[in-house]
Amino acid sequence: MTGARHDAPKGYCAACGAMVSRQFRPGPDGRPDAVCPRCRSLERHRFLSLLLGVLGPDLRDLDTVVEIAPSRQSKALLDRLDARRRISFDAGYDAREVDALASLTALPLRDASVDLLVCYHVLEHVPDDCAAMREIARVLSPRGIALLEVPIKVGVDTEEDPSATPEERTRRFGQKDHVRWYGDDFDARLSEAGLASLRVTPPALVGEAAVRWFRLMPHEVVWIVHPGRETSSPMLAGGTGSGLTAAFDAVLADLERAQDRLARARGRADRLAAERDALRLRVSELAAQQRARERGVLTRLRRAVHL
Repeated sequence: MTGARHDAPKGYCAACGAMVSRQFRPGPDGRPDAVCPRCRSLERHRFLSLLLGVLGPDLRDLDTVVEIAPSRQSKALLDRLDARRRISFDAGYDAREVDALASLTALPLRDASVDLLVCYHVLEHVPDDCAAMREIARVLSPRGIALLEVPIKVGVDTEEDPSATPEERTRRFGQKDHVRWYGDDFDARLSEAGLASLRVTPPALVGEAAVRWFRLMPHEVVWIVHPGRETSSPMLAGGTGSGLTAAFDAVLADLERAQDRLARARGRADRLAAERDALRLRVSELAAQQRARERGVLTRLRRAVHL
C-alpha cells in the first residue's frame, strides 16, 4: 500500500464522476491542478457539472438545450440532462464539431424556445455583444436559464475596442481574438438586454474545502441568467450560499480524518511489515547457522569414523 500512487494528492473530478488518485496536470497556461488526468476536464467543466447538479430541480423535463462553442467535456455533461433536443452552434472559426454554424447575434431559433443555454468564453469575441445578449434573451423560454462565463476584472468598467489590431488585442485583452475585457458593468449590460443575473463563484457555492477537493478555480465567475432585468446580489463565499457549503465542509472534514486514520494505519502496517521482514531475515540467519553447525558435527563424525 505504499508508493507514489498512494502518496499522490487525491481529488474528485465532478466532470467524469470519479476519485482521482493521480496528480492533476497543469493547464494550458501552466496553472497547477487544472486538467483531470482521466477525462482532461478543466476547472470550468468541473464547476459546470456542480452547477448543473445544483440547478437540477429547474432542469427537469427539458425540451431544448443549446450550447455555444461546445467542448468535448461540456457536451458530455449536457448530454446527461436527457433533453429532447440538443443543439450546438459555433461561428466556424475553428474545426470543432457542431450541429450548425451560426453567429450568437443571429441564432436560427424560435422565440422563447430554449430551456437551457450554455455560453462560456464567447461574448468577449463578439464585436456587438449587446446584440448577442438580446439574442440570448429572445430565445430563452419563460422558464429558461442561461449559464454565461466571460473574462472579468473587478473594480473597473468594461474595456473594449473591436477595431484594435490583433497585437493590441493581445496586449489589452489577453488574446488576439478578444475584443474586450469585462468589468463591473457586465450585469448592467445583461439587464439592458432583458436578462436577470446572479453571479456565482466556486467558494460561494461549495466552500473553500470543496474547491480544493474538486480542483476548482476559486476566482471563476459564472452568471446564472434568465429572462428579466433584475440583478441579484452576488453569491458570496461564507454566506448562506446554496446550502452545500456546510455539507461539503462536514463531509470533507470526515474524509480528511478518515484519510489521516488510513495514513496512520498504513504507517503501522509498514512498520509491522518491516519487523516481519527483519524477523524472517533473523530466522534465515539462525537457520543458516544451525545448518553450518550440523555440517561441522557431521564432518567431525566422518573424520572420527575414518580413524
